[in-house]
Amino acid sequence: MKKSIYNAKIYFVVLLSVVIFNYGCSDGVSVSNLNLFSISDDVNLGAQVVTEMHQDQANYPILNNPNATAYVQNIMNQIIQSPLVNYREQFNYQVTIIDTETINAFALPGGYIHVYKGLLKYLDNEATLAAILAHEVAHAERRHATKRMTKAYGASVLLGFLLGNNPSQIEEIAANLASGLGFLYNSREDEYEADEYSFKYLQSTVWYPGAGKFFFEKIGSESNNSAFAELFSTHPLDQKRIDALNKLIADAKLTEPSENNVFTQRYIQFKNTLQ
Repeated sequence: MKKSIYNAKIYFVVLLSVVIFNYGCSDGVSVSNLNLFSISDDVNLGAQVVTEMHQDQANYPILNNPNATAYVQNIMNQIIQSPLVNYREQFNYQVTIIDTETINAFALPGGYIHVYKGLLKYLDNEATLAAILAHEVAHAERRHATKRMTKAYGASVLLGFLLGNNPSQIEEIAANLASGLGFLYNSREDEYEADEYSFKYLQSTVWYPGAGKFFFEKIGSESNNSAFAELFSTHPLDQKRIDALNKLIADAKLTEPSENNVFTQRYIQFKNTLQ
């Protein structure tokens, strides 16, 4: 009896592999939205990667500044109150500040958001930080990382889950991911979607929804700066992203940004605590 169940599971996975392969090879059809990971898998995987990363203080030193972390966490807590955020109860939306001068941020599966101190020091106002945090929330909410992992690991991951639900499978994947964080290299399509949802999330907050353009404008003139190599590798920037955001701003008929929704002075005070 057990053997027949085992064989049935094998048959199911093989059949699913064929379906996935044919689905991905069909003309005009993409597997980019296929995700074999459940919501709980996202959370568990993210937690495993966090554990691996936080044990590697040489590469991911954690900033010991509770006030700074609380400041950034408070911004994200307001962002995830957007009615468009679907997994605020299931995901662990926690902010960690990495104590290096790298200019970047990333979202792990399950809502674990990491921001580098270098990025916080580089930005000019609070609204831009809110736009970047909302962008990372969108990566988590749209589950971009585990969708890419589905394409990379495919049915082999599902096979491990079906044939005993071996927890070492997800631990091994987490260790591999933490060592290189390669799954954070977002596609341009992922970036377009995250930009759009970032704008939409901010529409229900106190911040200027189009604040992402401030960041685009600031880094646009410095695209050849080696300090941005990691940022552009994980978050590719092109004119289409800029044009799409400008269209969202125009369509929403936003008023001009002001101190009342950009909060430059408040952000300067925050940056002074990072020195």
